[in-house]
Amino acid sequence: AKLRAQVRYAWERSSFYRRKWEAAGVSPDTLRTLGDLARFPVVDKAELRQAQAAKPPYGDYLCIAPDEVARIHGTSGTTGRPTVFGIGREDWERIGAAHARILWAAGLRPADVLLICSFFSLYMGSWGALKGGEWLGATVFPFGAGAAGQTLSAVQWARDLRPTAFYGTPSYALHLAETVRREGIDPRSLGFRLLLFSGEPGAGIPATKALIEATFGGACIDMGSMAEMTPWMTNGECRHRTGMHLWQDIVYTQVCDPVTFEPVPFGAEGTPVYTHLERTSQPMIRLVSGDRTRWVDDPCPCGRTYPRLPAGLYGRFDDMIIVRGENVYPSAIEDTLRAIEGFGGEFRVVVSRREAMDELFIRAEYAKSHADPARLERLTDTMRSRLRTRLGVRPVVELVPEGTLPRTEFKARRVIDDRDLYRQELGGTSA
Repeated sequence: AKLRAQVRYAWERSSFYRRKWEAAGVSPDTLRTLGDLARFPVVDKAELRQAQAAKPPYGDYLCIAPDEVARIHGTSGTTGRPTVFGIGREDWERIGAAHARILWAAGLRPADVLLICSFFSLYMGSWGALKGGEWLGATVFPFGAGAAGQTLSAVQWARDLRPTAFYGTPSYALHLAETVRREGIDPRSLGFRLLLFSGEPGAGIPATKALIEATFGGACIDMGSMAEMTPWMTNGECRHRTGMHLWQDIVYTQVCDPVTFEPVPFGAEGTPVYTHLERTSQPMIRLVSGDRTRWVDDPCPCGRTYPRLPAGLYGRFDDMIIVRGENVYPSAIEDTLRAIEGFGGEFRVVVSRREAMDELFIRAEYAKSHADPARLERLTDTMRSRLRTRLGVRPVVELVPEGTLPRTEFKARRVIDDRDLYRQELGGTSA
């Protein structure tokens, strides 16, 4: 009933959906079963940007009057035209209620103090954590991130206020741990019993998850979908950490083939396709994410019967790089490196070309404990061997001292593909 009502609402109030669905030969009357949803065309981010360019600022998929928009958020536009999110007041309150439910499942309680260390700007992640924590009744400390010296300040505040829970990106948490150690402090002494993450793969990558839990001594909880799909926590782990539950009564999610966008069977890999069930301002109907995941429907100890993503969102189909015919994913490189003793915490990947052959270069930091030449040589061999086994490609591995590579306080960007430069040198020919 919720799905039918949401589809009809979008049809009646949005020329964007009505135009798109009429072209595909579907209407609200097409939707008789859940399976019929696959007959509706998917929406991608490029279409949303085009709609907003044609009818600024919100596009013709805004289903409320512009003066009913209570909050404006958006994307930074680093990969294209910024997308504007116009959120109605009722939607904003529903977001709080939904996130409170999901944070409770993750283990957050009213007695907790939640330290939020991510940007309070356009980024929806921070605001969603804030709203959900407030609704649940926890004490929320919206500390933020990004200002000069702010990480060191976060350490000082954490020692004074003793927050029991943390929210941010996995990259920032590891950066925070390094800052703490430089001050001669054990990160476990901060007392985080719960660490909540979104914004990038990491909390779902086994080696990274294990590292975070060993570093801080708390439970690492993976959550997050897309800003357009706010309430974005509807992919979220419970306290048992068996993978992200799909909260299907808030956002109906199908894991689909990335080419046909037909739902794949449980156990198979695909990309999430999301449909709001409770949005009135900018409802998304079959928004394709481009993320990589696998879904299952086996029981979870928590008793919830939602489908789950046991490995979370572990990369993007458009992040995949093809090197000598092999599909190489950055998440696989990260998982491999973090499982190796002596890895120093950060890495970069450069794909280049030598004499018409692809080359995979990996610059990785080594821990101070492995600084002598003999240990460095063994570490290089170990990294090269394990990466070759995992990726199917023999990489060139360069080791640099721990602390050499820049850290990030937001989403990590670690891959550079230089092969276009080679093509340009050849006069634009492709290989």
